[in-house]
Amino acid sequence: MPPRMRDKYQNEVAPALRSHFNYANAMQIPRFTKVVVNIGMGEALTDANALDRAADDVAAITGQKPVITRAKRSIANFRLRTGNPIGVTTTLRGTRMYEFLDRLMSAALPRIRDFQGLSPNAFDGRGNYSLGIREQLIFPEIEYDKVDKVRGMQVTIVTTANTDEEGRRLLELMGMPFRKN
Repeated sequence: MPPRMRDKYQNEVAPALRSHFNYANAMQIPRFTKVVVNIGMGEALTDANALDRAADDVAAITGQKPVITRAKRSIANFRLRTGNPIGVTTTLRGTRMYEFLDRLMSAALPRIRDFQGLSPNAFDGRGNYSLGIREQLIFPEIEYDKVDKVRGMQVTIVTTANTDEEGRRLLELMGMPFRKN
């Protein structure tokens, strides 16, 4: 059975976008390419197990094993050497991407304390959206008792939209809770 969000995109969102922006070709309609979930951790330099615990959290949230990211260059002030592990990241595509977006919009974001909606201005100029999550506890897959430390994460939603307006409209129609300015 295809994910609920993919059905919503194909049956409701794509036709609405096509009529709103007057696209001549169906391939012009913006769609999701991938979702990247990233945790950057400076503490991985001193605590080797912190990276493993963060990787377990990301794996539980996304359903996919993350890759360990390493430092590209040395920075003396941070005691960082080229090749040191400094975070974990995973890239979701296809079915897992739609399932993650569904859980993010319907289960995780409403659990944020004092949630007023996401900023509608966090687009990069090419229709891609990034949001920072302060604690991994908002995801129902994370068991509160087994968390050693609250970690934040970065979620980047990559689309084929050419402008921020197209990307914003795509996310609004999919159900992303933006706050009203």
